[in-house]
Amino acid sequence: MILEEFTTRELQTECARALATMAATNNNIHQFNKQAHHNSHNWYKAVINWYVDQYGDIPSKTGPGKEIKLILEMEQK
Repeated sequence: MILEEFTTRELQTECARALATMAATNNNIHQFNKQAHHNSHNWYKAVINWYVDQYGDIPSKTGPGKEIKLILEMEQK
């Protein structure tokens, strides 16, 4: 998967789905901060890559992320 081709909005929504599936602990969030160094795009990609390692594909396509309903998507319907 090539995250470089994702728009900023796509990165944000996939990242939001992934984050919604994990425990909100300091250690979980810190692991992504170490990889991103104050770069939001790198942070989104680190979260998505973690999710892909866990579940095999991006959150909108597989695993528990597929079941997450984002407010943004609900408003667009």
